[in-house]
Order: sequence, then C-alpha cells, then structure tokens
Amino acid sequence: MSKNKKQVNLSWDAFQSMGNPENAPEIKEEEETADSIKLSGMVVRVYLERKKRGGKTATIVKGIEWSEDELIKLTKEMKSKLGVGGAVKDYEIILQGDKREKVVNILKNKGFSNTKNAGA
Repeated sequence: MSKNKKQVNLSWDAFQSMGNPENAPEIKEEEETADSIKLSGMVVRVYLERKKRGGKTATIVKGIEWSEDELIKLTKEMKSKLGVGGAVKDYEIILQGDKREKVVNILKNKGFSNTKNAGA
C-alpha cells in the first residue's frame, strides 16, 4: 500500500491556515435554549372570527413576535398540515375555517408553551 500512496506537499502557510482542531471554537448550545425561552415567553392567542368576512369563519393567531418572513414560513407549514388557505396580515396569521384546536396543538408541538384558545 505504501507504494500507491501519493505524498501531499503542503507549504507552511497552507498548513497553518488549516488550523488546530484542539483550538477550534466550541459550539454554543445557549442559542437553542434562548430560542425555546423566547417561544415560551410569547403569549399566543387563537381566535375565531366571523365579522368582515362575508359570514365565513376564520381562525386568527395573534401574539407571535417574529419577522414577517418567519411568520410566512410558519403559515405555509400550518396551511399544508391543516389543508386550508390562509395568509399573514398585520403580523397575524389568518387561516380559513374553525381550526382552533388543531392550530393550538401545532403551535404547542413547535415549542409555544403559552398558547391559549381565546375563542372558547
């Protein structure tokens, strides 16, 4: 086997740029716990609304303090799980139909521990 191995020639600068694995920075787990603290600190309310919708019911999720892009991703995930239409408007998630119980379960599974069904 030693005959078939190729020798690798590295310059001293290339060797130094590879770094020492013993001095590598440690991966912080605090960020993950900070995210879970942020999720549990939010008071999320799930409402049922019929006004201004032509008599059709809509489930409204209020209190998630994320950027609009993150809310859109969450809305897309909930729409696909529930099989309904919906949108994000004024930092609120609007889903078609009465899906309060299922929305509360989805949010609790995502880590929102302080989620309440405010309509019932």
